[in-house]
Amino acid sequence: MSIIWVCGVDEAGRGPLVGAVVAGAVVLDPNNPIEGLKDSKKLTAARREYLYEQIMEKAKAWGVGEASPTEIDEINILQATMLAMRRAIEDLATRLGAWPDKALIDGNRCPELPIAAEAIIKGDTKEPAISAASIVAKVTRDRQMMSLHERHPEYGFAQHMGYPTEAHFAALKQYGACDQHRRCFSPVRKALESVAS
Repeated sequence: MSIIWVCGVDEAGRGPLVGAVVAGAVVLDPNNPIEGLKDSKKLTAARREYLYEQIMEKAKAWGVGEASPTEIDEINILQATMLAMRRAIEDLATRLGAWPDKALIDGNRCPELPIAAEAIIKGDTKEPAISAASIVAKVTRDRQMMSLHERHPEYGFAQHMGYPTEAHFAALKQYGACDQHRRCFSPVRKALESVAS
């Protein structure tokens, strides 16, 4: 009997005004369980980092995909999210040496894939593989935002990770948008218009 590999898939970064949308895909190894998996938003940053390392070490395979701010601007955030998810599964398939048999996708829709897929609303609270994928996506994106903060400390990305906060709005108003801001998002567009006028 052959083993059936099921990967969980989730994204991080749909709501922020800046940076890529990042997706994670994980096939857990039933012989090497990871304790404490849950939705990444319900974990502290330190716990996410710990579990991320556990996933890297113990998962059968994992993958990361992203869609850039330019791609988000060109195709919209929903389509960019689907693209990032597909890329994450492709990355996982490369590491696994084959496509997984099925993908469990957090949310209410699935990207186009050459394998069976099932959308699960609140899947990151129901399926450990999706929880693991949410952690991989969130940690990867947070690390990107910390790196972006080093390049652009004036925006305070280390504090808000690019989400639309009062501090972020104030920085946009004062400095305009950086090259990683999503121009199709209304607050960024307004900031660009006010700088141009």
